[in-house]
Amino acid sequence: MYDFTVLILPGAFASSVAVTLDVLNAAAVLASRVKMPLPKWRVISLDGGGVTMSGGLQAATVAMPRRSRSDSSTWIIPGIGVESATAMPGRLEGDEAIRAIDAIRRHGARGGRVAASCSSVFLLQAAGLLRGRRVTTSWWLAPELRRIEPNCVVDADRMVCADGPVSTAGAAFAQADLMLHLLRTRFGTALADVVGKVLLIDGRQAQAPFVVPSMLSNGSALVSRLTRRIESSLPNPPSVAALADEFAMSLRTFARHVRAATGLGALALVQSVRLNRARMLIETSRMTIEQVAAQVGYEDATALRRLMRKSAGATPSKFRSGAYTT
Repeated sequence: MYDFTVLILPGAFASSVAVTLDVLNAAAVLASRVKMPLPKWRVISLDGGGVTMSGGLQAATVAMPRRSRSDSSTWIIPGIGVESATAMPGRLEGDEAIRAIDAIRRHGARGGRVAASCSSVFLLQAAGLLRGRRVTTSWWLAPELRRIEPNCVVDADRMVCADGPVSTAGAAFAQADLMLHLLRTRFGTALADVVGKVLLIDGRQAQAPFVVPSMLSNGSALVSRLTRRIESSLPNPPSVAALADEFAMSLRTFARHVRAATGLGALALVQSVRLNRARMLIETSRMTIEQVAAQVGYEDATALRRLMRKSAGATPSKFRSGAYTT
């Protein structure tokens, strides 16, 4: 019996697959040190053999079993390699994706556990496994997931969400966080902790420190223009009402368009742009925190510290020290 089944699709993020296998291999090496059983896993694909991933790299796999059978393993689906929300429908309509979705659906119907990060969370959605659950995905794909699956709660601030048999994670390298979560769930804290320490994987809880506001537009010309307008106006950003007037919309219509494209309220988007600029200044300049606060329009450094702690879970000094990096 296997603990984990890693399902790799053609075009998968090679980094996402690699970190999955590296964490599992490290766990197998270190399990005896914490007196835990060795994790067992298999790497499968739709037809077996070498699967070509991003960058032309290949992964060796065995063919997915053709017949349904008892399977207590957690199915892990690394990111499937989608560069934008607009490309997602075409990716999910491909033959490989359709076959994978059907297999995932059958595994879930038998009570099987599933785990996915980044774009592969959309495979779980297509398989009908996200309804009524709290999930996450890469922050820049979250608005699209909210749009196509209104019957789940998309918590894009979280790095990992676990809800019943479904575990989801953020962007491609959140696969590392997802794998530590799965080890912790299946084998306990001791094994997950030692793997994290050996591989130097920090326990990150939130995606907020890594959000780039301009990438939230997901093809929305309005939001692209809006983020540029806010950035160019700093340190004196216009009010939301003024922005609505400038874009020739009622306040309600303006707010609706912003939320549909980004998943954020209009005021939250303005705040996100300001905090992103503050973070860049902290990381790349020698300005004091007081000077940075003034540059992005906050009256004092206390306000900036409070807002960064609330949104990113860290004070400005953490960014300067390199505790958070992208």
